Amino acid sequence: MFDACSHLQRLLQHCVGPTVFSSSSLSFFFFFSLLLPAFSITVVLFYFIFSTGDITQKGYEKKRAKLLAPYIIHTPRNHAPPPSSSSRYRERRTRRTHRSGGTRDDRYRSDIHTEAVQAALAKHKEEKMALPMPTKRRSTYVQSPIETRTPPDSSSGSEDETAVRRQSSVVAPQPQVNPNLQSPESWVNHIVQGSSTSSSASSTLSQEAKPQPQTHSENSAPPPDVTTLKQCSNVLSLCVVGCVTVYLSLLLPLSTFTLPVGVPVSSRVSTKIQQLLNTLKRPKRPPLSDFFTDDAEEIVEVPQPDPNTPKPEGRQIIPVKGEPLGVVSNWPPALQAALARWGATQGKSPALTALDITGKPLYTLTYGKLWSRSVKLAYTLLNKLGTKNEQILKPGDRVALVYPNSDPGMFWVAFYGCLLAEVIPVPIEVPLSRKDAGISQVGFLLGSCGVGLALTSEICLKGLPKTPTGEILQFKGWPRMKWVITDSKYLTKPSKDWQPHIPTANTDPAYIEYKANKEGTVVGVAVSKVAMLTHCQSLTQDSVCIIHYTKLYFGETLVNVLDFKKDMGLWHGVLTAVMNRIHTISVPYAVMKACPLSWVQRVHIHKARVALVKCRDLHWAMMAHREQRDISLASLRMLIVADGANPWSVSSCDAFLNKFQSHGLKPEVICPCATSPEAMTVAIRRSGVPGAPLPARAILSMGGLSHGVIRVNTEDKNSALTVQDVGHVMPGALMCIVKPDGPPQLCKTDEIGEIIINSRAGGNMYYGLPGLTKNTFEVIPVNANGVPIGEIPFVRSGLLGFVGPGSLIFVVGKIEGLLMVSGRRHNADDLVATALAVEPVKTVYRGRIAVFSVTVFYDERVVIVAEQRPDASEEDSFQWMSRVLQAIDSIHQVGLYCLALVPANTLPKTPLGGIHISDTKQFFLEGNLHPCNILMCPHTCVTNLPKPRQKQPVGVGPASVMVGNLVAGKRIAQAAGRDLGLIEDQDLVRKHQYLTEALQWRAQTDPDHVLYILLNAKGVTVGTATCVQLHKRAEKIAAALTEKGSINTGENVVLLYPPGIDLIAAFYGCLYAGCVPVNVRPPHPQNLAATLPTVRMIIDVSASACILTTQNLMRTLRSKEAAASVNVKTWPTIIDTDDLPRRRPPQIYKPPTAEMIAYLDFSVSTTGMLTGVKISHAAVSALCRSIKLQCELYSSRQIAICLDPYCGLGFVLWCLASVYSGHQSILIPPFELETSLSLWLSTLSQYRIRDTFCSYSVMELCTKGLGTQTDLLKARGVNLSCVRSCVVIAEERPRLALTHSFSKLFKDVGLSSRAVSTAFGSRVNLAICLQGTTGPDPCTVYVDMKSLRHDRVRLVERGAPQSLPLMESGKILPGVRVIIVNPETRGPLGDSHLGEIWVNSPHSASGYYTIYGEESLQADHFNTKLSFGDPHTLWARTGYLGFVKRTELLDASGDRHDALFVVGSLDETLELRGLRYHPIDIETSVSRAHRSIAESAVFTWTNLLVVVSELCGSEQDALDLVPLITNVVLEEHHLIVGVVVIVDPGVIPINSRGEKQRMHLRDSFLADQLDPIYVAYNM
Repeated sequence: MFDACSHLQRLLQHCVGPTVFSSSSLSFFFFFSLLLPAFSITVVLFYFIFSTGDITQKGYEKKRAKLLAPYIIHTPRNHAPPPSSSSRYRERRTRRTHRSGGTRDDRYRSDIHTEAVQAALAKHKEEKMALPMPTKRRSTYVQSPIETRTPPDSSSGSEDETAVRRQSSVVAPQPQVNPNLQSPESWVNHIVQGSSTSSSASSTLSQEAKPQPQTHSENSAPPPDVTTLKQCSNVLSLCVVGCVTVYLSLLLPLSTFTLPVGVPVSSRVSTKIQQLLNTLKRPKRPPLSDFFTDDAEEIVEVPQPDPNTPKPEGRQIIPVKGEPLGVVSNWPPALQAALARWGATQGKSPALTALDITGKPLYTLTYGKLWSRSVKLAYTLLNKLGTKNEQILKPGDRVALVYPNSDPGMFWVAFYGCLLAEVIPVPIEVPLSRKDAGISQVGFLLGSCGVGLALTSEICLKGLPKTPTGEILQFKGWPRMKWVITDSKYLTKPSKDWQPHIPTANTDPAYIEYKANKEGTVVGVAVSKVAMLTHCQSLTQDSVCIIHYTKLYFGETLVNVLDFKKDMGLWHGVLTAVMNRIHTISVPYAVMKACPLSWVQRVHIHKARVALVKCRDLHWAMMAHREQRDISLASLRMLIVADGANPWSVSSCDAFLNKFQSHGLKPEVICPCATSPEAMTVAIRRSGVPGAPLPARAILSMGGLSHGVIRVNTEDKNSALTVQDVGHVMPGALMCIVKPDGPPQLCKTDEIGEIIINSRAGGNMYYGLPGLTKNTFEVIPVNANGVPIGEIPFVRSGLLGFVGPGSLIFVVGKIEGLLMVSGRRHNADDLVATALAVEPVKTVYRGRIAVFSVTVFYDERVVIVAEQRPDASEEDSFQWMSRVLQAIDSIHQVGLYCLALVPANTLPKTPLGGIHISDTKQFFLEGNLHPCNILMCPHTCVTNLPKPRQKQPVGVGPASVMVGNLVAGKRIAQAAGRDLGLIEDQDLVRKHQYLTEALQWRAQTDPDHVLYILLNAKGVTVGTATCVQLHKRAEKIAAALTEKGSINTGENVVLLYPPGIDLIAAFYGCLYAGCVPVNVRPPHPQNLAATLPTVRMIIDVSASACILTTQNLMRTLRSKEAAASVNVKTWPTIIDTDDLPRRRPPQIYKPPTAEMIAYLDFSVSTTGMLTGVKISHAAVSALCRSIKLQCELYSSRQIAICLDPYCGLGFVLWCLASVYSGHQSILIPPFELETSLSLWLSTLSQYRIRDTFCSYSVMELCTKGLGTQTDLLKARGVNLSCVRSCVVIAEERPRLALTHSFSKLFKDVGLSSRAVSTAFGSRVNLAICLQGTTGPDPCTVYVDMKSLRHDRVRLVERGAPQSLPLMESGKILPGVRVIIVNPETRGPLGDSHLGEIWVNSPHSASGYYTIYGEESLQADHFNTKLSFGDPHTLWARTGYLGFVKRTELLDASGDRHDALFVVGSLDETLELRGLRYHPIDIETSVSRAHRSIAESAVFTWTNLLVVVSELCGSEQDALDLVPLITNVVLEEHHLIVGVVVIVDPGVIPINSRGEKQRMHLRDSFLADQLDPIYVAYNM
C-alpha cells in the first residue's frame, strides 16, 4: 500500500483537474486522513478501488462517482445529499439479510456477550483503526478451491464450539475490586426455579453512538498509536460538511508543512512506514519496572508483583466428601454379567437404535442379539485367530477398536466381546490418511499399549487407505497391525459347552480410553473393571436412573448425541445404559450436520427420558427451531449437558430453555456435569431430587480469575464471567482443590485450583507410562507447610474450579486450555468468546478458531488462528483483526502476539469436526500454516525485554583504560606480522622498485616465461601472456594513449575490460605512458539501465581523460540502449585496444618518486558508498613483496585465480603479483562458472594447483551446484589432494558455515580440511591478512553474542547458548601492524574488548581520491594517531570491528601466534536499545527460521528494524515467514522486528564479492521499488 498516495493523486487529478493537487498536499491529505475517521474511510476505499485488480472504464467511472459524490457535487441545502456507497452497502446488506433469514449461515450467529465487547470498543470512536494494512500481492491471497471448501453450515461442526458463547453483561466501567474477603454466599446468585436466567444482548458493534464533533487544531491531533491498539478519546470525528470544509482547505500548497514528529511531508519515505514509526514512539502503557541486565550475562527477570494484585485471603479448603455409595443387593458383579442377564431374560428388549444419514432408524439391536454376537466375537478372538496350539490373543492383551461414528452397533458388539474374552479394548478413531491430525500420536498410544491387533467392520476396512498392492497403509508412527473383521458372517458360533468366563470385577484393566494432552501427545487412561462397575453404580445413583435397581425405570429411552467410543458417550450412553437395560438411540455427528434438530425429534418421537448432548447441540437445535414447531420435550427427565463445566455453557443452556420451555422443557431437567478421562465423572447436577439445593450461579471478575482468586463481580461489568454449578461430588468420592502448578498444595476457599478426586470410580494409570502415572494418579495433597494431609492418593482431573456454598462444584476452565502470560492465567475459551463477540462476524467461521500460546523470549505469547470465509475482503479481515485486538486487550488485559487467518477448510480437524489445537500450533511453529492474513503485535505484548544499555559517561579516559588493563593483567590488543626486510632477490628490489621496471627486467632476462594463462568455460586455454608478450603489448597501448588519446602524464585512464589478459596489458600500458589507470567493471549488456550509471559515475568522479576498452564494449557504450541510461555524447575519448599498430612509445615513463600514484582503486562499499583510494608505487611494491613472502611465490610456482579483477586484493593477485614474483597465474573468469560449475575444481585437479584464490560467490556457487555431485567429479578424475591453500578473498567477517560446508562436501575428492582459509582487506589497506603456506592453521573461537553487543569479548565453549563461532581472518601479512582501538575515545583496548581495527603498513593506501570535498576524512582515516600510548605512529582506520587473541599455537619464528578476528563493519552495525548488533548475525538467524528463506538482509530506519527475506518457495509460504522471523529475532537477539518484507529471489543486491548492499536495499525499500510479495507491519 506504499503507492496509495500516488493512486489517490492520479484519481483526484483526473476528477478535479491536474493543477489542483500537488504531491505535498496529497501527502498531507493522506496523513491527515489517518487522524480523521471519515477521511480514513475515504482513503481506504480509494485504495481498494485500485488494489482489487483491473476494472473496466465503466466500472471505474461508477466507483469514482460514488466515492467523490459527497465532496465534489454541491447540492442545495434543501435537497438531501446522495447516499454514500457505505449507506448503499448497508441497504444491500439489509435486503440480503431479510431474504436469507432462514439460511444455514444465520443459525450459527450468536448475539451473546456483545455488550461487554461493545463497551470495550466504545472508547475507540473510529469505526476503522488507523493501522497500516499489510501490503500484499494479489497472487499471495489464494483461497482453497471452491469444491474443497466446507459449506457454511459445517462451520459450526466443532465439538467445543459452545466454548465461545459468552454471557452478556451491561456496559459499565469496572470499579476497583474490594480487597476485603466477602462471604461465599455473596459469590452466588441463587436462581428461582423455572425463571429465565439471562437475556441475550441484541446490540452489535455497528450500533455505536456517534461522537460529537469538536473544534480542534489539525496539528494538535496526536498520531494514531498502533502499539496501544486504542485510539485517544479526543480524536476528531467530523460530519460530512466539516469534512468538505477541511478537504477544500487542504488544496493549498503545503510544501513546508512538517508532521508532528518532524518528518517533512515531501520525504520519499512511504506514508505507511512513517505512520508506523510515529506510533512506535509512544509506549503502550506506563513503563514497567526496569529489567536489570547483568554485566556478564543478560537475565530477563520477572517484574516485581503489583501490590494491588488480588490475593487469596480465605481459609484452607477442607476436602469435600460425596454421599455414601448405596449398597444394592442384586447389583451385577461385572458389566458382562448385566449384559448376560438382559440377554437371557429380556432378549427382545431394544438395546440400541442406529440412525442413517437422513436421521431415520437404520436398525435396532436387541439385548439378545447384543449378547449372542458378543459371545461369538469373544469365542472367535480366543479360539479362531491363530493356530490350534498357539492363539494370537490371550486374556489381558490389548486390542484396538476402529469403528466409524455412524456404526454404533458394531462397536457395542466389539466392546462387550472384548470384555467377555477378557482382552482390553482400546477404542480409537478411524484413520483416513497418513496426514490425519494427530495420526502419529495415535501410533504412540498404540505402541505404548502394545497393541498389535485391530477390530473393525467390513465397510470400514474397505474405506481404509490402501497401498497399490491392496494392503492396509502403514500409518505414520503406528506399529504393525493385524486387522480382524467383526461382522457376524465372519464370526464363529461357539460350541454348546463353551461359555465365556465372567469373573467378579477386580483391579485389572477393563478398557483403555485415549486422551490428547495440551502438547498433542495421546496417552491411554486405563480403567479397571471395578472402577468401571463402580462408576456405573454411582451414575445410576446420582442420576436417579435406578435408585434400588428395580424395574421402576427399566426400558427407558436415552438419546445419545455424543461420541459413543469415549467419555460420557461411552460411560452413560453404553455402559450405564446396558447396566440398566435402557434403550439408547444413537445420533451420529453426520446426522447432526444434516439435520441439527434430529435429536430433539428423536426425543419427541420416542418420548425419551434422558438425553446426552453438548452445548453445541443445544445451540444447533435452537437455531433450527423454526423448521419444526410441533415437538414436545415434556418427557425429558434429564438433559445431561456433557460440557456443562465449560463456563460459557450457561448462555447456551439459558437460550435453549427460553426457546423450548414452551415445548414442555422443564428448567430442572438441565443437568450440566464435569468430566475428565482421568477422574471420569467428577460431578453432575441432580434432576428433581427432593431437598437438593437450587441451581446456583457465580458472577466472577475475570481480573481476579487471571490471578487465580475468586472476586465478586456483578452482571453489569465488562469483565464478568458467569458460571453455573455442576452439582455435587459423585457418591463415594472425596474431592480437593490444589494449586495447578508446583506441589499439590491445598488452595484457600477463595482460590481457583485444580480439582483432584479420590474415588474407586476413576482411571488407574496411563497405560505403559509409569512416570506420568505417578504425577497424575498418585497425588498426595499437602497443606501450606508442605505436610501431606493424609496417605490417600488422589487423581488430577485437569479441571480448574472451586467449591461454592452448599458444597456445589463450579468449574471455570481446563488445564489444557490455560494460557500463562506474564504470571497471569487466561482461558483459551474466554479469548475465543471475546473474539467471536466482535460483530458482525462476517470474516471468520464460528467453531473454527484455535487459541494457543507459544513460548517466545521467556514468556508465553497468545496466538489466535481462525479460518476466513472465502467472500471476506482483505479490508474486512484487517478490520476484524484490529477490533479483536482492541477487545481482548480491553477485556482480558492481555496483548495478542499473533492473529492469523487461514483459508477455509485448511486447519487440521478432529474426527468430530473441531480444530486440532496441537497440530495447528505445530503448523504455526513449523511455518506450514499458510495464512492468507496475519497481524503480528510483538510491541504490545513483549514487555520483558532487557533493559536498554546506557552509554557510559566519558569520565574514564583512554589512559585510565590502558592502566586498568595492565593492572588486570590484560595486554594491549595488538599484533604484527613478521618483518618485511629484504628478501632473496634484493637486487631486484633495490634496482627495480616499480612494477614497470620489474616487467622490463623479466622481458629481458626470461622473455618466454609464461606469466598468465586464461581459460574459458570448457577449460581450454584461450590466451597466454609471456613476459615479453606482455611487455610489447603494454608498449603498443602506451603508444596509442600518447598518439590517439593525447594523454598527458598523470592523467587518469579508465580500463573497461572483461576479466582477461587485455586488462593486464592495458594496466601496464598506462604505467608505461605515465597515466594513472582506473579499473572499472564493464556494464552488463543485458542490464545496462542498472550497471551503466555506475560506470558513468566512476568516470565522472575520477575525471578520467580516456577510456581503454574492447570493440564490443565500445559499441555498447555508444548504443541506443546505453543512450537511454546515460548521455553517450559526453564520453571521454574511447580507444579500442583490440587492433593496435605496432608502435613503441618514445620512452617508458619512470615516476620521479615512489610516492607517486600508481593506480586508483574504486569500489562500492557494503554501505553503498563509492570510494576511490590512491595506491602509490611504493605501496604496490611493498604489497607484492609481502604477498610473495607470505605465500612463497616464485617463478616455478603456479596458482589459480577465480576472482573478479576490478578492485582490492583480487585486482592485485590478477594483475600485479605475477609480474612482481614471476609465478604463473591461471586465470578463471568467475562468470564462466555459470555455464560450467566444475571449471574451477577441474582446473585445480588438472594443473595440480597447490595455491588458489577465490571469492565467496565462487565458493557458494560450487557448494550449492556441485555439493551433490562429488561422485560424478570423482568419476571424472577430479582430485583436490594437491591443494595446499585455498584462500577466500573478501572484506568481511569470514563465513564460517560456508567454508566448513565447502570443506566437508569436497572432502570426498581429496580436499584437505586444513586447506580452506580467508583473507582480509579494507579500503584503507587492500591486504591486511592472508593465510600463507607456513605457520599455524586458522583457529576458530566461540564468543558470547550478548557480550559482543556490549563491545566485549567473552570466550565460551562450543555449543554454549548464544555462542557465535568466529574464524581467524588469515595470518597478518609481513610488515603489517594492527591494534584494536576504541572508535570513540581512540584509545587502545585490551584483549577482552571489541574495537576498531587500525593498521600500520607500508602498503596502506595514500588516501581517498575523492570523497565529495570532505577532506577531513583524509586525515581521519589514513593518518590518524592514538589518543594515548604511542602518539607518533600514523595509523589507518579500517572501519571494521574485531579483536586480537593470543593463541597457544606457535608461528614460524617460534613465538605464540596472535590471531586477528574480524567481526563486522563499523558502518553497518545497528545501534538498537543502546547495544551494537551486526547484521550478519541477525541474517544468519533469519535464514535458519524456515526452509523457504533463500537470503535475507536487515537494516534500520530510525529505531525500526526491517528484515527483508527472499522467498525461494511458493508464494503460499510468504505469510508463514512473518511469525517465524519475528520469533527467531526476538529469541536470539532480544529485538522486536518492526517490518518484515518478503521478496522474490535475487532482489537483495549483492556485489561481485558476494557482499550484500544493505543500504541500496534500504533506499529501494523506502522508495517502494522492491515489488514485495508481502510486507507485514508488526504492531
